[in-house]
Amino acid sequence: MNRPLLLAGGVLVVALAAGLIARSRIGPLAATPVPAADSSLVPAAGAQDRLAARTKGSPSAPITVYEIADFQCPACRAFSLETMPALEREYVTPGKVRVIFLNLPLQEIHANAAAAHQFAMCAAEQGKFWSIHDHLFKQQGTWARMSDPSPLFLSMADSAGLARDRLDACLVDESVKTVVLQEREGVMRAGVRSTPSFIIQAGMDRGLFPGAAPIEAWRPILDSLFAAATK
Repeated sequence: MNRPLLLAGGVLVVALAAGLIARSRIGPLAATPVPAADSSLVPAAGAQDRLAARTKGSPSAPITVYEIADFQCPACRAFSLETMPALEREYVTPGKVRVIFLNLPLQEIHANAAAAHQFAMCAAEQGKFWSIHDHLFKQQGTWARMSDPSPLFLSMADSAGLARDRLDACLVDESVKTVVLQEREGVMRAGVRSTPSFIIQAGMDRGLFPGAAPIEAWRPILDSLFAAATK
């Protein structure tokens, strides 16, 4: 049975979307030791391969953070530029946490979000997801206002060293669009409505942590989970 978490003083609705998040429950942070793995969070082989390019950190890290984001979301940009560097330095690089990015383009309010997510997924096909992830957030204020962001995206692709022929073929591949949309729909079916949101998984415990919180809000959560998982 999954034990959900109480994070940052809030009651959490727990779910995993697009085949990744399991049953929903509500409850307190578990005080007992956390099991080392939870098979319900391991995607099928094809999905796992696709997620690998969107993963930072060791696969043996005791904590997994699923980052659910929209590339055109200003709060997601703030998290990427302000919190993620510290999270990576303090928890990902030391092997305590791995981060997996999930797509939630809110195209109803962000006109260029779907195109940005497809572009990032095509970059993932060439092992360049995180480079394009960073370019998209750093330059969000420019491409988000464009009627057609494609020229700027191609400039980012050149900066990241993407092979243009492979990128061009990927950008017209309907299956890539389908992956983004299916992941979006799955995340929303799980109850996630805002970006950024984070599923924090430690063994069989998992919880939803919404918002672009500063690293000071993350430390007590991650430190507590890591201590429980490794004692």
